[in-house]
Amino acid sequence: MSGGVDSSVAAALLAEQGHDVIGLSMQLYDQSGEHQFGSCCSLEDLYDARRVATAINIPHYILNFEKQFNQHVVSNFVGEYASGRTPLPCAHCNSDLKFTELLERAKAFGADAVATGHYARVEKSARGTHQLKRGVDASKDQSYFLFSLTQDQLARAIFPVGDRPKDAVREYAHQRQLPVADKPDSQEICFIPDHDYAGFLTKHSPDLADVSRRGDVVDESGEVLAQHGGIHRFTIGQRKGLGLRTSPTGARMYVLALKPADSLVIVGPKASLERDTLTASGVNWIEGVPAGPVRAQVQIRHRHPAAAATVRSVGDGRAAVVEVTFDAPQIAITPGQAAVFYDGDTVLGGGWID
Repeated sequence: MSGGVDSSVAAALLAEQGHDVIGLSMQLYDQSGEHQFGSCCSLEDLYDARRVATAINIPHYILNFEKQFNQHVVSNFVGEYASGRTPLPCAHCNSDLKFTELLERAKAFGADAVATGHYARVEKSARGTHQLKRGVDASKDQSYFLFSLTQDQLARAIFPVGDRPKDAVREYAHQRQLPVADKPDSQEICFIPDHDYAGFLTKHSPDLADVSRRGDVVDESGEVLAQHGGIHRFTIGQRKGLGLRTSPTGARMYVLALKPADSLVIVGPKASLERDTLTASGVNWIEGVPAGPVRAQVQIRHRHPAAAATVRSVGDGRAAVVEVTFDAPQIAITPGQAAVFYDGDTVLGGGWID
């Protein structure tokens, strides 16, 4: 229970259905000292979760996950930016915390499953495997962030709001008079509420001095166009904040690549962002490794429309590394983000873009 409307409604629905529900909230960071940060699981959110638990008459516990959150999410976030990649912390929080660490803690309570407020669904296939599917509300679907869940994890995962649209979730919260019925959704990375990624990295990674090392902004030919204050300020496809508006030819410029070792930001026209292939590693196939190439719809960012592609294993058939070949070029394929493979609404698997 994060203190938001989705997890609150999830808990209320399960309690109404007669399940023996225990509300668990994660304390993810120090709430009192100089390192206080975040907009999710803040003191206010934890208080809201407790108020909801009281309203629906279930026990509520706060679990300290500060160490695990720093290890699995924050450290990865810092390290990825330092390597010139763009991290996806929500996916790590789900796979490494909620359905690993939290699932283990839940066992100590005698719980059979962990339920969350994700807009996704779990269904049984005809052959008895667990399938991860998109939420019915396409605008809120969060299956992209859950691609790394295994069969064992999906067997113990419940997503009570995944089968209804967001407005119906709000309406139910009002009907049940839940104290968070009108609480706004969180729109940012939970531990960086002001969107100042560069400031966060500078403050929380003083040992990574190279992150903020100044360098050059160059075009595809290597011509220096401007200087920058650190590669952590950029991501593939970025247009604003480059220190220049157009190239010498007048074309609007975008970030094409980052070279951390040389502290270089390479920019070019939008057409140069187009690619029709990518490789992804750390691949998880939810229902097992396919015997050969797979046709799928592949999504390369949370809000990016899935595109038709062929997914095949590479490197002596290693299933954990794949090459994705798109039918049509895609814009701004970004290392560090996830490539998630779909068959209709069903998540086949996914991996981390190299």
